[in-house]
Amino acid sequence: MNIAEAIITRNLEKHPYKSAVGYKKKEIWKELSWKKLAELVAKTSNAMLENGILEDDRVAIYADNSAEWLIFDLAAMSIGAITVPIYATSNAEQTAYVLKDSEAKMVMVGNQVQYDICLDFLRNNETLQSIIVSKKAVWIKKESTFYLEDFIARASSTQIIKPKNQEDLATIIYTSGTTGTPKGIMLNHGNFEKAYLAHFEFFKFKDFENELSLAFLPLTHVFERCWTLLCLYGGARVYFLENTKDIAHALTEVKPTMMCTVPRFLQKVYAGVLDKAEESSAFKKKIFDWAFSVGNDVAELKRTDQSIPLGLKIKNSVADSLVFSKIKERLGGKLWFLPCGGASVSAEVTQFFEAAGIHITVGYGLTETTATLTAFPFKHFVHGSCGKPLPGVEIKIGGNDEILAKGNGIMQDYYKKQEETAQVFTEDGWFRTGDAGKFDEAGNLYITDRIKDLMKTSNGKYIAPQQIENLLTNNSYISQIVLIADGKQYVSALIVPNFDFLKEFAKKNNIPNSDWEKTVHDKQVVDFYKEILKDLQKDLSDYEKVKKFTLMPAEFEIKSGEITPTLKIKRNTVLKNYAGLIEKMYQ
Repeated sequence: MNIAEAIITRNLEKHPYKSAVGYKKKEIWKELSWKKLAELVAKTSNAMLENGILEDDRVAIYADNSAEWLIFDLAAMSIGAITVPIYATSNAEQTAYVLKDSEAKMVMVGNQVQYDICLDFLRNNETLQSIIVSKKAVWIKKESTFYLEDFIARASSTQIIKPKNQEDLATIIYTSGTTGTPKGIMLNHGNFEKAYLAHFEFFKFKDFENELSLAFLPLTHVFERCWTLLCLYGGARVYFLENTKDIAHALTEVKPTMMCTVPRFLQKVYAGVLDKAEESSAFKKKIFDWAFSVGNDVAELKRTDQSIPLGLKIKNSVADSLVFSKIKERLGGKLWFLPCGGASVSAEVTQFFEAAGIHITVGYGLTETTATLTAFPFKHFVHGSCGKPLPGVEIKIGGNDEILAKGNGIMQDYYKKQEETAQVFTEDGWFRTGDAGKFDEAGNLYITDRIKDLMKTSNGKYIAPQQIENLLTNNSYISQIVLIADGKQYVSALIVPNFDFLKEFAKKNNIPNSDWEKTVHDKQVVDFYKEILKDLQKDLSDYEKVKKFTLMPAEFEIKSGEITPTLKIKRNTVLKNYAGLIEKMYQ
């Protein structure tokens, strides 16, 4: 079945006037019903056909999250075209690569920079034929360019669905790539639908149609896109956040019940709450600690599927009123289910949220696997693990402890890259994830590290950087960190402070902070971070501990190419860009 049909037709027939998606216009949140959404998708798909888009043509989307993004995606897939998402933060070179490699005939853009990049590409490339602009705030030139509103104005609202087999291609998703040239990952209609059926079988959601998800991670990434389409597939509402910097306000305005997220977001909330608790009075700190002691007891009983004594229920109600409700209000007040992926998340963080009554569903997967391979079930999950395989997924541990996978979500191929495709599959058809892992006796998967990221010191000791980096970024004063150890006699690190917290520290200690270049070299600041590391690393082996570090005056950013749009640090790029600083730590 065409995945667009599976999403639209059933919900349109079941509840045509129920809200489907939400978006913000002039500071006001508005909604589209399933009837209106279906109409806009139909008009867009018909306009595509009228402008020469045929079955199996590639149609790109180069824009921030929006209702238009979703509509364009569903419209393309409904007529059998193939959607090619491009990260909204991609520069001209990255965008040109994807447009050229995919041979996209049409692209939708969202802002002026994106439009100018695509217009320049259109003028110098024969494949791209037209640019659709989602917002009229963008200034355009009339050469093969249309505002989306005008593009669909005269198109028919008669729904056209091109029948597709499960193996028919639905999308090509180019990896943001922490290393090497981006590869186009080919996912078919069957990958999507089988993944969704597996999720509903695994979680057995109740009243899913009444849920509300906030899409704030990039729709270009497989995680947010798959989750958003899954929510719509199940009849839930989805609101789209265009500017991720507005997440704090959006949470309190939208009040979502569900939201997929990444560890960095959770770590910031976790560290912020703990830091505020430490600064409170002794009495308030005592209440905070008591509340979380009670919450942990309740969470553990829930996790192991045991009944909760009445007395403990009463205590937890008081703890919720005094402490947990305030944490939950910061997240909108209704959030209870957060799928989390993209990197490892520590047991301390998931236990914290579980105690507060917010279930973090840690999962593991890749773009090549249509996102989720494993996830926390609602009961009997194990903190610190990545959960258990979803229905239809097979996992085994191969050579070098590499995680190998088979199942419904495994990609077809890398687009135009037969050699690279062959390299990631074993002779008997298992997909090589590139991650090292292990199972416990109960069948829970643990990720030990990226095989390529494992570092070997000059003393022959192996360092798994992600685990240590994850431990250290749980602290409220550390925003980002990159460990260095490969071929070195000891571990060092580049540390990006949490500048909001460091600013408060500087203020309290009369340290000038008008210039971060100077502040991060202040002896009092450096000594403060030495104490933080000493405390955080007390349980690490000596050879794993960061011996020297450099505080950075600014965050690693997407624009500089040092992190991916999904907030993963490009280790090789950082090591190259700051080779001089790193060398000084070994002199």
